[in-house]
Amino acid sequence: MKLITAVVKPFKLDDVREALSEVGAQGITVTEVKGFGRQKGHTELYRGAEYVVDFLPKIKIEVGVTDELAERVIEAISRAANTGKVGDGKIFVYDLEQAVRIRTGESGIEAL
Repeated sequence: MKLITAVVKPFKLDDVREALSEVGAQGITVTEVKGFGRQKGHTELYRGAEYVVDFLPKIKIEVGVTDELAERVIEAISRAANTGKVGDGKIFVYDLEQAVRIRTGESGIEAL
């Protein structure tokens, strides 16, 4: 099993959710986060004063999948979140040792 974590631009959330649904990902967890990558934020003008925005708003999406589904999920997220501009985000893939469905006690792949 794999835990796939993607950090994407907020306006891409619906596109990513639809793409994940199309490839068969069962459920996702979404968190509003702030951060920066290589772009190191940007400057904005507010009431005539310029200030630096260090941490940009992002969306963190987490999805647990089987090993067989992992590559399709990665491709779906990449395709749906891509704008071709700086700050599109990153995808991280972790080995998922165990998963347990609290309601039924199912574990492993059945819990996904």
